[in-house]
Amino acid sequence: MTKSTRDDPENRIQLNRRHFLAVAGAGLFTPTLTAIAGSVEKNNDGFFILRAQKFDTKFFGDKGPATQVWSYNQTSPGPVIKVKQGEKVKIRLINELDQPTTIHWHGIRIDNKMDGVAGLTQEAVKPGESFDYEFIAPDAGTYWYHTHNRSWEQLARGLYGMLIVEEPEASPTREINLILDDWRLDESGRIDEKSLGEVHDWAHAGRLGNILTINGTQKPRFKLIPGERVRLRIVNVANSRIMEIKFADHDPWIIAKDGHPITPRKLNKDDLLLGPAQRVDLLLDATQKPGTKSPIQFVDQEQKIEIASFEYAQGPDNGSSQPPASTPPKSLPITMPHDKFAPLDAKAVPLVMIGGAMGSMEKAMIGGKMLDWRQLVKAKRVWAFNGIAGDLDKPLIRVKRGQTVRIDIINDTSFAHAMHLHGTHFKVVARNNMSFNNGEWRDTELVFPDEKVSFAFLADNPGKWLFHCHMIEHQAGGMVTWIDVV
Repeated sequence: MTKSTRDDPENRIQLNRRHFLAVAGAGLFTPTLTAIAGSVEKNNDGFFILRAQKFDTKFFGDKGPATQVWSYNQTSPGPVIKVKQGEKVKIRLINELDQPTTIHWHGIRIDNKMDGVAGLTQEAVKPGESFDYEFIAPDAGTYWYHTHNRSWEQLARGLYGMLIVEEPEASPTREINLILDDWRLDESGRIDEKSLGEVHDWAHAGRLGNILTINGTQKPRFKLIPGERVRLRIVNVANSRIMEIKFADHDPWIIAKDGHPITPRKLNKDDLLLGPAQRVDLLLDATQKPGTKSPIQFVDQEQKIEIASFEYAQGPDNGSSQPPASTPPKSLPITMPHDKFAPLDAKAVPLVMIGGAMGSMEKAMIGGKMLDWRQLVKAKRVWAFNGIAGDLDKPLIRVKRGQTVRIDIINDTSFAHAMHLHGTHFKVVARNNMSFNNGEWRDTELVFPDEKVSFAFLADNPGKWLFHCHMIEHQAGGMVTWIDVV
């Protein structure tokens, strides 16, 4: 297939870093719903309990139809799990669903056998069975957890939650968590089950929903006190949608990306353009007057759609009619072993992305057999890395522990891809032939059409580590491989 513009409106979306948001625009529903609170049980043996269960919620208010989602502990998102840096985490997954499932601890430098990837690091947990996850949380930061079996369906039904690893010294700063998601519902307000697994979605931008939620709620309201500074922990858990958000009337500081601290600074234009699985931590100064309502907006190309709001408490504002001064915050402590990182000594690994609608992929390998495009579509393998459409028989590369690796990615497709490496953080060291002496650390990075991006990382964590596109339908359709650290 050759790249072209078709009559399908989805294919006419501008393909650049500022406007890669193929949305269902005017169809967004926005009634208000009270936020859902979650809890985590703890057994006598010290294990926190997460029960994967079906659960009815109401996206359209008490008078609207019920929507059955899949949840942890009858909450979607699942309960926020908070642990201290260096703490041993013990969590028991109990599967009360009709499908096997697992939990992946996204962004954590974890023991490989605890990584939660069905078919690679563990067998999926069957209905009625349980699995114990035990790991050390080595790095403070904002992370999340989610299913990693039939993710294209189970994520779309709501199996995810936030995991926070707190810094050793507790901060007095109040925190607000923002978990961004979209859902595809049918006319009755239920999960659009008929569209699950559609090859059209897999070959295009992925499964894009028609309603947006924050913390499982439409248009939630968050209280601010004039003069205070709050920490916002933001994660995009959508299957495939790139989320761009804006805080009207506020100018936050960014302090971390994907859990990794950065030198605090005011936001750049793309800092709040979040691919699936990406996170940012912000510090926001409450500079408005009592009684003010300030929108949180979703940016759809040139439109700004209110999806939540800050509401300022009535009362005194520290005795001043002027907004409080915004002083630069201190940097968060860096906890990852970056002193060992030497990207100049990296082993280079090429990775060429091909496939998808409007792409150039005419054939690719599955199971050692070369298939043409028509056969690949029938097999629902519509993407490929280096000409291999999703096989996991062999790793992308096998490296010795302690070696530095650089993956040189070329995106020869018409769509963006949120590339995620399990088990470690990597550093973005080049983009479009421009090298960075001090590139950003991520565990998930957006690679846009026709871009060339290089990731480098220290292979210091032994095991089989999945490397895939976190547009989950792209992963299911062939954009997946793994790295063997021996």
